[in-house]
Amino acid sequence: MIVVTTPTGTIGHQVLENLLNSGESIRVIVRDPSRLPSQTRERVEVVQGSQGDIDVVNRAFQGADAVFWVLPPDFQSASVEAAYVDFTRPACDAFQSQGVKRVVGVSALGRGWPRNTGLVSGSLAMDDLIASTGVSYRALTMPSFMDNLLGQVEAIKSQGMFFSPIAGDLKAPTCASRDIAAVAAKLLLDPSWSGQESIAVLGPEDLSYNDMAQILSEVLGKTVRFQQIPGEAFKARMTGFGMSEAMAQGMLDMMVAKNEGLDNTEPRTPQSTTPTSFRQWSEEVLKPAIRS
Repeated sequence: MIVVTTPTGTIGHQVLENLLNSGESIRVIVRDPSRLPSQTRERVEVVQGSQGDIDVVNRAFQGADAVFWVLPPDFQSASVEAAYVDFTRPACDAFQSQGVKRVVGVSALGRGWPRNTGLVSGSLAMDDLIASTGVSYRALTMPSFMDNLLGQVEAIKSQGMFFSPIAGDLKAPTCASRDIAAVAAKLLLDPSWSGQESIAVLGPEDLSYNDMAQILSEVLGKTVRFQQIPGEAFKARMTGFGMSEAMAQGMLDMMVAKNEGLDNTEPRTPQSTTPTSFRQWSEEVLKPAIRS
């Protein structure tokens, strides 16, 4: 039995798709089962509720061999610690009480960074909490996702621009969510591993935002420019979208660390190199989103 959390989320739904034809029994935790495609609901066992609820996770993890763990976004949380660590405590209790053998979790690069890294610090504290249960754990550690640009589709479409507080000439890795999902599904289907380890997912190349703007211009057939914005303006934009003060500050602290090279600390290896290039992702994912 494999349990998938956030099965309607960006990564979770792709993990689920990768698992459906495996022959394994699949169970999902979902607040609103109607958000699952009807053909998917017919092929999985559904536990309705929040993965932050101890009763829900105890039911969901009963008899489970492996769990895919990714936090649902909680942009209104009172603190980064509450969003990452406190939310994960019930699951950690259930990992132990239900005898879960293996957990694959979505985390971030940044272990050993000397300063607070906001949401990344929260992710790493979550990893430490899960590891403290003794469960076999693989933390997938990632740089920024290519898919984050989907949040700027309207700006790219209407202004021919996208924005970040990170410098335009800083080259860094990025990865596609579909590659994260593929790595996660492979681990979930493999019963042979044990112990605790981080696995980086770095994509095939290091690009700057200026590089991305050039690629987008070529893919879209129109000029696209990147503009760096001040950190406080970025934070104000986040709170303007409804994010709590604490989570907006956590987002900004993460971006400051990335601008200082946080995502460049992990050397790329053949094992951490995933296949989807930014150009391919732009052609296959972003371009249709902009043209829709």
